[in-house]
Parts: sequence; C-alpha cells; structure tokens
Amino acid sequence: MKKNTCQKKMNLVEKLGVHLEAREQLAPVAARILSYIILTGKRGATFEDMVSVLCASKSTISTHLNHLQDLNKIEYFTKTGDRKKYFIIDKNTIIQHVDRMISHWDQEREIHLEIKAYKESENEKNIKNEDDKFDLTFHNDYVKFVDEATVSVKELREKLIDKKFHI
Repeated sequence: MKKNTCQKKMNLVEKLGVHLEAREQLAPVAARILSYIILTGKRGATFEDMVSVLCASKSTISTHLNHLQDLNKIEYFTKTGDRKKYFIIDKNTIIQHVDRMISHWDQEREIHLEIKAYKESENEKNIKNEDDKFDLTFHNDYVKFVDEATVSVKELREKLIDKKFHI
C-alpha cells in the first residue's frame, strides 16, 4: 500500500512538474521540487527527503531550493528541537498566480468587447444582407464565461487571503 501511494505521488510529481515547468518557466528539477513540496502538504518536505526521492545531488537540490525561495514560491519552518527545515508552498505564490489569471482574463474580456463593438458597428452600417452579418453569440458567451470565472477565482483569492483553508 505504502509503495503504491509513493508511486502515485511520484507520478503526480512528474506530471505536475511538467506543468509547472512550462507555466512558471522553471528548470525541470526546480519544478519537481515545487511539485513534491505541494504534494507533501503542510507537514513540509525536508531537504533530505527531496535528495532521496527526487534522485538529485545535494548541491542541485540546494541550488533550486534557494532559487525557489528567492522567487517567493516556497518558505520553510522549523520545529523545536529539530534542526531540519520543512519546506512548504508560499501561499502568496498561489495568490500571485490567481492575480495573473484575473489580469489575463480582464485583457481577453476587453479585446472581445472591442471586437464585438467593431462587428456590431459593421453590422449596422455596411452589411445589408442578414446572412452576411457577424454573429456575436460567441463574444457574448465568452465575455459571460470570463465574468463568471473571474468572480469564482476572486472568491478563491479572498479565501486564501482570509486563511479559510490550508494548502
């Protein structure tokens, strides 16, 4: 059972690592470290665990841990009587990602509204045949989707800020 759980976790570390590598423009090892930390949760991942599980050298893990800390993607805590550092995800990383999503959606929304306004004006002045007019349904539906998604993500952001749950 434990081996099966470990294998599932490592498969997910790899899958999430590939995703984070592209999304966050991270080196492959840094993305796997971040993935491992995310999947270890609030109990924290130790340096020794990462060296062992991720099969990378101490210097490689150390370099990437320092880089991830410099990027404010991870932080660590210590336990009384224990000299180890326990690395966890920095909650602000998620908030920053959510803010980037909202900003991206706001920009897309504005572009769709501009395109829709242009098409509406063209429909009104230049196109006499109804079959040749621009169909605005997609733009209307897309703007509605972006508005609803933005509201949901903003609610998630507020819960993160208000510490309604742990990551």
